[in-house]
Formats: sequence, structure tokens, C-alpha cells
Amino acid sequence: MRRAAGTRFDNSIDYEISWIRVKIIWITHSALARAAGVMYNTAHKAMSTLKDQLFDEILQARQRVYAVGSPTPLQEICLPEVGATVFAKREDLGPIKAYKWRGAYNCMAKLTPEQRAKGVVAASAGNHGQGVALAAKRLGCKAHIFMPRSTPVVKQNAVRMHGGEQVEIVLVGDSYDAASHAAHEFADENKLTFVHPYDHLFTMGGQGTLADEVVMSGQGPFDRVYLQIGGGGLAAACACWFKKFWPECKCIGVEGVNQASMKLAVESGERKTLPYVDVFCDGTAVRTAGELTYELCNELLDGFVTITNEEVCKAIRSLWNGLRVITEPSGAMGLAALLQDWRNGNIKPGEKCLVVLSGANMDFTQMGVVASRAGVQESNRQERFLQIPMETKRGQILKYLESIPAGVQLTDVQYGRVAGDIQHPVFGVLATDEQFAEIDRALAEKGLKARDVTNHDDVRFRMISYDRERLTHPVFFVIEFPERPGAFSEFMRMTGKYAHLCYFNYRYSGEQVGRALVGMEFETLQDREACHAEAIRLLGTTIQGIHELPDEVRRRVLDRMSPMGK
Repeated sequence: MRRAAGTRFDNSIDYEISWIRVKIIWITHSALARAAGVMYNTAHKAMSTLKDQLFDEILQARQRVYAVGSPTPLQEICLPEVGATVFAKREDLGPIKAYKWRGAYNCMAKLTPEQRAKGVVAASAGNHGQGVALAAKRLGCKAHIFMPRSTPVVKQNAVRMHGGEQVEIVLVGDSYDAASHAAHEFADENKLTFVHPYDHLFTMGGQGTLADEVVMSGQGPFDRVYLQIGGGGLAAACACWFKKFWPECKCIGVEGVNQASMKLAVESGERKTLPYVDVFCDGTAVRTAGELTYELCNELLDGFVTITNEEVCKAIRSLWNGLRVITEPSGAMGLAALLQDWRNGNIKPGEKCLVVLSGANMDFTQMGVVASRAGVQESNRQERFLQIPMETKRGQILKYLESIPAGVQLTDVQYGRVAGDIQHPVFGVLATDEQFAEIDRALAEKGLKARDVTNHDDVRFRMISYDRERLTHPVFFVIEFPERPGAFSEFMRMTGKYAHLCYFNYRYSGEQVGRALVGMEFETLQDREACHAEAIRLLGTTIQGIHELPDEVRRRVLDRMSPMGK
């Protein structure tokens, strides 16, 4: 009987029946070994491969981990742009809002009473530390948790919340590797047990229980599974379990472009340390792949996908659109890889795919960064940033705005007047491929060519250059206008009769009202007064609000401007 998507194993008897099914397979495997003259309880462990040992650890972990958490649901994601069926394993709904509780508790539960009495040591970028804290409180042991100084505050606070008086946080270094080195030294000096976040069979055994829940959900088999990799424990454990029950399932390892230590190890035939690791996806920022996880991933994974931070941010947006869920960056890496594979034609229409939402412990303030880097996207439309050369004379930006094809949305304008006869404003445009081609044709008819600067850092950080010496008597306004096609063009058409545009800073925010900081120059006081009167007349229709920057702010803005080249 198939289990409905999203069903949780709330009935312990029902779950135990499913557990017995897999136990029978394990016992059968054991019996076959004994039939061949091998005593399972002794020689099996010595002769079995590493993946067989891991399989056994996962099987045994099922009897422990649910002391502190419940199975998490599977949920289908609505992705209109993808012609495959995609399910998400909702580890963001676990007791620590991430999957790490599974491995931490299983590992600590297997320690001897003497080891737990002395205390444990762990290194964590955040989520493993929460799992250790949860286990320490439940098992009544002291935990010293070493974390990078850059660990998000939300994760530090969560560690304290889950562990209470049982936990001591030590902030050291600027990366997971630095914290790990300090934690190992502390453990060795004090003869305490180090609870590894990924490179230990006990830890991986616990992590693999999430794969077991997927197998027993009734939603399989899956054609493809995307597994994010930091140290490799999650990928190794899940691939081990899935390959046992669904041999044809493709298990894909997912890493950030500047985090791909496992891919490097597999391609090189040995573990190597990355000279630089990006920490935007802080949960997977590991310089060197684990020793055991390298062996397992090398054998079990069918391939790798590397993804950019921008792709991760867009995947978070897709999760919000499809599930109204916000994960931390590393939690959306699997979906980012799936979306990339779909765009590249690597996924067949109708295939059934699985991603793991591995965590949702993100600082609230980081959401703004994620939204900004995700850009704006709707269905088959995408956002690009185009730098378009224009003559230094009145009305040129309005002339471009009026040439935008119907259905194209303006999302960003970055312009400041500089020396020379040609200006180079940047426009953010949301359009289809056909509409971008139409824009190119329209510009070509004017003898112009747009330059795609979508991935340029100066555009991403909004470094708007302007030359103070080119400005005579600028007046700066903050203008609010309805976010509808043509609204701002109407205002610019009116002001163009009276003013020269010298500065323009606008970014689409998703609100019903758009806001822009606009610098204008007037040839006469009468022009300025006429422009102001016209703006007041348009309030409530073409624009929703307008106010001039106070003199103090205006002077500060102008003081910050410096002549180009000086």
C-alpha cells in the first residue's frame, strides 16, 4: 500500500512493522553468509566492505535516534519550470531544524557511560553543534562545542537553547577547519571523546536514517537523488542505503563551486585541501573531504554537480514559491543542482527526483542578501543587467525606457553622470529570451549594443560612479511610484521638460510601491519650481510620494562624490 506524500510515521506500531521488513532483508543477508560457512557476528565485520559496515550501522541506528526526534515527511514541490516529479525530504522540520541531530545522537548514544561521564568535544559550523547539544542534554553529559567566530548568531543561540547548562561554546578561528583543529587539540589534551560531524561510521549511521525513512515512505523508487556535501557524511550514508534498495537510483553529490573538496578528491584519486573555501553556504564549508566519506562517496556516488551561490539563492526562492519554505543556503543546494541539471537536459521528463532540505538555520538578516542575489525571475522570464551606452544629453534614459518591449519589466537602474560624451547606465531587465533578442534588435537599429554585466561585482554591489565636477546644482529626490508598467516613465516624461537627469538609483523590491533616489539639475529656479508643482499634481496617480533630501544629507552625499581619476 502506498503512503501519501508528506505522511509522518506518527504511529510507532506502523513504523515498527516497516522496520521489521528491512530487518528481514538484513537477516537474510546474514543467513546467506552463514550458509557459506561464515559466522556473521565475528568474521562478517572483519571481511565486509566499508559500505556494508555503514549499512549495518544505519540499521542499528534506527533503534536509537527516535528517542530525540521523529521521522520527517516527504513533500512534493511545485516547480512549473521542471518537467519531472520532485520530492523534498523535510529535514528542516526536525528537532533542530536540520538533519544533524541524527548522527550526533547516534554517535553519543553508542559511547560508554564512562566516556559520556567525562564529556565530549565537537567542532561545528552550527547544525552539528545543535545536534550534539540536544544529545548532551538528553544523555546528561558535558559537551564542549568549538565553532568558527563567524558562525551565525541564530546557530549559536540554538546550541545554547538545546544544550542548556550541559554545553560550553568555544568560538575560535574563521573557518570550520580552524575550529576543528582547536577542538581536536582540546580533546587530546583532556582525553575526551571527539564527536565527528561526518567522518565516523556512528555519525553516518545516524544520518542514514533519513534515507531509511524515504525508502519506507512508499514514494520510491527515485530515479535521481541530490545530496549536498560538506564533509560527505550525508551523501555517503544516503547513497549507501538507496543503492541497497534501489540499485538503479542515481545518487548525485552536490557541492559549491568553491567548496568542491569531494569532487577534487575523487577526480585526483586522493584527498586534497582546497586553498580557499567559500562560506556563503556555511553548513558545507569544508576544505578537505573526510577519510571514510571519501572512500564511500568514491564508490557510491554516480557523479557531481557544482553550483554557484546565485543558483542556491534562486533555489531558495523556488522553495518559497513552491512550498512557502525558507531554508539556509546549504539546505537548498540539492534543489539548486537539480534545477541546473534540468536546464542542461540531464533529467528526463517524468523522472522522479529527491532533494534533501538539510537545514533552515539562517540568520534573518541573511534573507535580504539571498533575495538580492536571487534576483527577479518569473516562469520563463529571467533577469539580466545590461549596460547601454547613451549620449550625454537630456532625455536619453527616458528614450530607452520608452523603447522597452511590452511585457518587459524594469527591475534596476544604476546611473551616475561621468565625464565624456557617452554615459553607461545599467538597467536590470526581466524578460524572455525572445524579448531580449527584440531589445538587441531595437538597440542595433540605433547603432547601439548592450553589454551583459549580470555577474559583474560592481553591479552586484551597486557601485554607482558619478563625477562631482560634472554636477552644477543637483537636487536629490526620493520618489515613490506604483510598481506597474509605465508609471515611472510617465513621471520621467514630465520632469524631462524641466530637468537634466544626473543620478538614478532604483531596485525592484517586490512591494506594490517602488522607490528611487533621483538626482536632477535645473537650468533656472523657475524650472525647479515648475517641476515641483507638476510633481505635486501627479501625487496619488503617477507617483505616490516625493520628497527632497534635506540639505545636511545632500551636502554629505555631494562631499562623498569625488572627481573621476583623482
